Amino acid sequence: MSAARACALSELVQDQPLKVVLDDVPICVVLDSAGDVHAIGDTCTHGEVSLSEGFVEDDTVECWAHGSRFSLRTGAALNLPAYEPVPVYVVQIDGDDVLIDPAVTKAVA
Repeated sequence: MSAARACALSELVQDQPLKVVLDDVPICVVLDSAGDVHAIGDTCTHGEVSLSEGFVEDDTVECWAHGSRFSLRTGAALNLPAYEPVPVYVVQIDGDDVLIDPAVTKAVA
């Protein structure tokens, strides 16, 4: 699958996660305070909890259930109880469309 429209850029509210599902893949999309759009896996690696229901601060999203924070840039789990990263997806902006390919993840260190 190639990049598909996830949402409109104008739908995104700064620091408020939005859950989208592309090709059965749940993705958490965030417009951060710097104006960058990020897309990471929506499911916390500690439990089956939607990260899009969590809280955004700086370049992280915090799981509302147990407090684990994940980097929006790398997907890394930044504190326990989660220790496994979430996938990070490539985001393309085309006019007002936010495009994401759920089959392609970024290689992050």
